[in-house]
Amino acid sequence: MKNLSVWIVIGMLLGAAIGGFLHPVLSESTAQVVVSQYLSILTDLFLRAIKMIIAPLVFCGLVSGVANLQDTHAIGRMGLRALAWFLCASFISLLIGILACNLLDLGGEMASHLPVAAESSGINVAPFNLKSFITNIIPQSVISAMASNDILQIVLFALLFGIATAAVGGPLKVRILELTDAVFDIMLKLTGYIMWLAPLGVGAALCSIVTTRGLGVLATYGKLLGGYYFALFLLALLLIGAGRVILGPRVFHLLRLIRDPLLIGFSTSSSEATFPKTIEQLQRFGVSRRVSGFVLPLGYSFNLDGAMLYQAFAVIFIAQAFHIDMTFTQQVGVLLVMLLTSKGMAGVPRASLVVVAASLPSLGLPASGLLLLLGIDPFFDMGRTAINVLGNSIATASVAKWEGDRGAETEPAPPVGRPAGPHIEPLSNA
Repeated sequence: MKNLSVWIVIGMLLGAAIGGFLHPVLSESTAQVVVSQYLSILTDLFLRAIKMIIAPLVFCGLVSGVANLQDTHAIGRMGLRALAWFLCASFISLLIGILACNLLDLGGEMASHLPVAAESSGINVAPFNLKSFITNIIPQSVISAMASNDILQIVLFALLFGIATAAVGGPLKVRILELTDAVFDIMLKLTGYIMWLAPLGVGAALCSIVTTRGLGVLATYGKLLGGYYFALFLLALLLIGAGRVILGPRVFHLLRLIRDPLLIGFSTSSSEATFPKTIEQLQRFGVSRRVSGFVLPLGYSFNLDGAMLYQAFAVIFIAQAFHIDMTFTQQVGVLLVMLLTSKGMAGVPRASLVVVAASLPSLGLPASGLLLLLGIDPFFDMGRTAINVLGNSIATASVAKWEGDRGAETEPAPPVGRPAGPHIEPLSNA
């Protein structure tokens, strides 16, 4: 779709402008009805359309990539490289969140906004359970996993299915690969059609936020949001810098390719909504299907850099607001535990809020502190989702470079014909 970025920006601006007009005109109850019954229709249609193609994209891409691997050690090597990147990026994200909130002392000015300590945040959480986390990686039903878009469960099943397909070999392997390659290509074409809904979906999403919250919330929490986005900006620079070291000048070409997923993630606050377009743009960049189909889904469970920064930022902010002193060593120790806790909640809607809510009691902080952030969480969520997309895109392209993908090293030549195996020729803009 040509000029998709332009249409998305137009949709965002129109959505914000219409919301700014409706907020002072409508009463609070009327605004809620307008958002829940009318504006949400467009956003829900777009998000549901995107979600319906995620499972086949993940499954077919990963099966095709794994079954085509000649080197059985490549799976483990890719996994270790990806997890090493994820661990380093998550640690840096947490550290930036801690340092930014400590240096700016953003919570110190919130005394007048403090909620009653016993007040409930309204977010139900269960304590992290290592047994449940490990056992839930294996789906009881692959149909259920695909229906709920549980990325980690789909990845595990697709990985095992791909290994089994490679082991069977012969005509059966060829037929399975022809099928998965065909479905994958069709899903990418369908992605192009669905992207026509993006400007409407993102515009309605922003209109909903501004209609119910109003632009005034930005003035009340301006310094907090400014500090948060400054921290996100620093993290983005570090991620791009790491990409520059590994990918060279082509990292800027990658940034141009993923601007549409970044805008979609920012405006819808949904990482899932960005997945199909991101994997398509990574293939345009030259990342092979075997790498993108393996690393990117893992990143959606283990490499949410923006969410990591937010969790650190939110906990330190709440501690400051309630004047609870924490040593830097305590902060780092507890937040590293949060790094593990977040993996068990990766598939939960607004998972970052759930992780923060689950961590507050263990820190001796009142759970009601989360109420300080709930009112403007949509604006937090927009930023952290965009950074999640950026981090996962650079991580996938970097692993592809380490794996020797020629397209990730140099500008790919124009395709002469349809490549064999897991590669596909770049798609034209729909």
